[in-house]
Amino acid sequence: MSQGPRSGLYAVSSALLAMSRHLEVRDVLKTIVASARELLDAQYAALGVPDDHGGFAQFVVDGVSDAQWKAIGPLPRQHGILAAMLHEARPERLADVRKDPRFEGWPAAHPDMSDFLGLPIRDGDEVIGALFLANKNRTKEYQKDCSAPDGGCGFTEDDQELLTILAQHAAIALTNARLYERSRELTIAEERSRLAHELHDAVSQKLFSLRLTAQAAAALVDRDPARAKGELHQVAMLAAEATEELRAAVIELRPAALDEDGLVATLRTQIQVLDRAHSARVTFAGHGVRALPAAQEEAMLRVAQEALHNALRHSGAGRVDVTLEKRGTGTVLRVSDDGSGFEPTAVRAAGRHLGLVSMRDRSSGVGGTLSVESAPGKGTTIEMEVPGG
Repeated sequence: MSQGPRSGLYAVSSALLAMSRHLEVRDVLKTIVASARELLDAQYAALGVPDDHGGFAQFVVDGVSDAQWKAIGPLPRQHGILAAMLHEARPERLADVRKDPRFEGWPAAHPDMSDFLGLPIRDGDEVIGALFLANKNRTKEYQKDCSAPDGGCGFTEDDQELLTILAQHAAIALTNARLYERSRELTIAEERSRLAHELHDAVSQKLFSLRLTAQAAAALVDRDPARAKGELHQVAMLAAEATEELRAAVIELRPAALDEDGLVATLRTQIQVLDRAHSARVTFAGHGVRALPAAQEEAMLRVAQEALHNALRHSGAGRVDVTLEKRGTGTVLRVSDDGSGFEPTAVRAAGRHLGLVSMRDRSSGVGGTLSVESAPGKGTTIEMEVPGG
């Protein structure tokens, strides 16, 4: 390789590690492009992900300023040399892309490009992207190593090998990022479905009771004003309870302000709302916990919400206590209630009903553990522990 096997392998390794750190598709694309441009010392790099309508769903560039990118205009279509990489699925290494008969349709504001190296990113037989570089910075060193007749190509066969390796791993990183985003979308959909059922079971019942009580009050107004007054008082109470139920549901539905407020403040705020909304006493205490990685904080928040949901909706608890504290080298979330509890030997059957499977998945997904202690008539305690904090 141009800088020797040791430096070349080190550069590839650094690029692959950078790609593996990201889960968001857009972040992965940006990392691939930046890594390719740095690895091959090119002036420009870009990566396009095709859509199903002859254009690009996403197109990421590196080496082009924001002002230049804005002046270039809309995302490119799948034509010319870009279409060749997507549809013919083969590498393209050119001494001067402007002289290629397929070179067409480049906007006037587009940076001037000459030597060019591009290749498809493939997932099996499917082409999921096109990666290309332009304007090798050390062109003169490589003028003898080019397939073009004039020997003026800045990119070498070694460069093409490096980019091929990078593209293969880019396909894995991009596929994993897409799977992660789909998984997250499914999780959000499941949580919204759960909230919809919760609203139907709780708020709808209260609204139905409110309607019946209001009808009874209306019938009593003339013949028994005293009883009508009592019924109207009950209407006011039911309306207040329904309002608090809705407020609690909205708190869960709205994205938690973890980035701004952190886990402790977010938990405290949500638990204060739940304490007002339910007859059970709901408390929170946080002791000496520092900020955790975002994924861990989100997982702990969701586990706390699921455990609170179980305690307040299903256990008949009169008190629910939530604590977040430092324990050794880790952080522990504990949700304890004095409700009906359940038989540990039946935990497999109860697991799905109480969301224990989901809570365990969330815990293990961030390197944590989940324990459940319960007995009939003796309440339930759920603990989640993660490293750090």
